[in-house]
Amino acid sequence: MSQTFISTKPIPVRERLIMALDVPGIPEAKDLVNELDDSVLFYKVGMELFMSGNCFEFIEWLKQRQKKVFVDLKFFDVPATVARAISALSKKGVDFATIHGNDAMLAAAAQSKNDLKVLAVTALTSLDKGDLTDLGFTCDVHELVLSRAKRALAVGCDGVVSSGLEVAMLREALDHKLLIVTPGIRPVDNQEQDDQKRVVTIESAFANGVDYIVVGRPIRDAESPKGMAEHMQTQISTLFA
Repeated sequence: MSQTFISTKPIPVRERLIMALDVPGIPEAKDLVNELDDSVLFYKVGMELFMSGNCFEFIEWLKQRQKKVFVDLKFFDVPATVARAISALSKKGVDFATIHGNDAMLAAAAQSKNDLKVLAVTALTSLDKGDLTDLGFTCDVHELVLSRAKRALAVGCDGVVSSGLEVAMLREALDHKLLIVTPGIRPVDNQEQDDQKRVVTIESAFANGVDYIVVGRPIRDAESPKGMAEHMQTQISTLFA
């Protein structure tokens, strides 16, 4: 495996694994966090969990347990509204948040983020070229991802969310200037059919230059979620040894 683009950022190795709390409610999320214990230090909270209620109390609960929090709501609204939302999140101790908008929205978020890191979504890993065509994007997926990453960097974003398939291209073009967070991670022996179309393994993601990976179902649905998380942590630590 080539390690040409392996991340050089001073990130604690065990924080490079972000667990996606894709569960229907706060009780289930707390049960999973308690079960995972110290095997996971960073959690992603998405729309499903946010809509279940009391999510800010849950974020405070995570922070009390010394966990980092990634709020993945993919804000898309008028720039002033995005700015206020990001400013409010920054006061809740949130570490990462996602924006899925144009340059003006990204710039507004970057100007209001305080200590929060703003991540621009490039192209969802659940979309392939056919899906992008349906949405009116006639360019190649790689071209779209690179264009959005360059624009995110130019307006002050801290990083991007990108499929691991495009990360090496981003590193070649932009070096290590942006944080890159990659969802759609699947174990090498996982052949399940799901809604993620552009997926990579842990080894290939980090070899391509990813800073953080986001993992959900492979941990959540494992016979031993904590055992699977620790297995992945071992894989990651080996890559950064």
